[in-house]
Amino acid sequence: MPKSSNDLLAILGGTPAADKPFEFNNSISDEEKTAVLRVIEKGELSGFIASPGEPFWGGQEVLGLQEEFQTRFSIKHAIAFNSATSALHAAVAATGIGPGDEVVTSPYTMSATATAILMTGAVPIFADIEDTTFGIDPNSVEACLSKNTKGILAVNIFGHAAQLDRLAEIAKQNDLFLLEDNAQAPGALFKGQSTGTIGGAGIFSFNRHKVMQSGEGGVLVTNDDKIAQKAALVRNHGESVVAAMEIDDIVNTVGLNYRMTEMEAAVAREQFRKMDGLNNQRIALANRLTEGLSDIEGLTPPAVTAESSHVYYMYAIRYDEAVIRLPRNLFAKAIEAEGFFLRPGYVKPLYLEPLYQRKICFGPNGFPFTANDRNAEISYAEGICPTCERLQNHELMITPIAQPPQTAQDMDLFVKACKKVIRNKDDLLAGAPNLAE
Repeated sequence: MPKSSNDLLAILGGTPAADKPFEFNNSISDEEKTAVLRVIEKGELSGFIASPGEPFWGGQEVLGLQEEFQTRFSIKHAIAFNSATSALHAAVAATGIGPGDEVVTSPYTMSATATAILMTGAVPIFADIEDTTFGIDPNSVEACLSKNTKGILAVNIFGHAAQLDRLAEIAKQNDLFLLEDNAQAPGALFKGQSTGTIGGAGIFSFNRHKVMQSGEGGVLVTNDDKIAQKAALVRNHGESVVAAMEIDDIVNTVGLNYRMTEMEAAVAREQFRKMDGLNNQRIALANRLTEGLSDIEGLTPPAVTAESSHVYYMYAIRYDEAVIRLPRNLFAKAIEAEGFFLRPGYVKPLYLEPLYQRKICFGPNGFPFTANDRNAEISYAEGICPTCERLQNHELMITPIAQPPQTAQDMDLFVKACKKVIRNKDDLLAGAPNLAE
């Protein structure tokens, strides 16, 4: 008997399971509009001047955003930037590292995490990730340490904390700094502490597709006076003010224009005030999805460790091809046809990009790699992070579905789509043999 159009897979011509297009979260509302209008009416779109004095530190909206971060996280300093990428560079530079130095970091993250290290003249050393919550593996970090290692840059990926206690202990035992790229986990907790506040400095993001959004924007938080001062110098042409400000340590104080505008800051303030509510919406949707997927053998919902909370910037699913008996990429394409965004893998491990494969960055002669006396022995070859490569190539899938304006009913439809694809896998294998490529 022919299948009904509702049971026939959409990729084979049937009716999709989703009854509406997927929509990315848009949390901008009247509060943000009022905040922008307030700035426009005031007429000061940026409060910064690259010279000593009060305007060096930014305008009223920037200062207000920083104060709200300090209060919310009980942190001594917050420095606003025009992007989280800028904040990452400033954080790494503020540690004082430079040519010849190494920083251990994750290969499974947005490229800016590693390029923030390169921007100081140091080089990233990529440790493998652990295969439950996908943060940098402390055992691999220890194996990556060398005489040139100066720090660890951890990533709290997809909304869950890395193993920050073990990483902090490794840093302490080896006299290293620990920084957190917390762009994807604002408001998450690790052992009762807010992620981003556990290392020597942490970074938050207001990029357009993050939990909080102001178009672009980032904030660095720290309890370290020196890191805060140097980060502010990197943000705003520090080389032009160090003399007047009587700053003796001018290492890494050459600055750029990393300044946040008043309109960005005004929107970011409103978004920051909504952070907990936005996270709670994601958590509720993710919990509904996890419950629905829990009885599908071969699909493993995101792990949440006992000492952590998860804020689900992305919903990461482990896929077992041996159990489901469908190639992962074909499964993902079939789910896409059913109306849901599902991505096989996340990003290519960073060390496989041409920048690292060819060790060419600034100029054609290999700087900053050539400034490291271990350059010949530092490998970025395929296979150096086997867990990361296995997850990326075979097991991991991510979806942004667990975010408003999607609803609990949409989570149920996603589960229904997964069951539909698995139930009709023989038809899929027979009717679409080339779609897995």
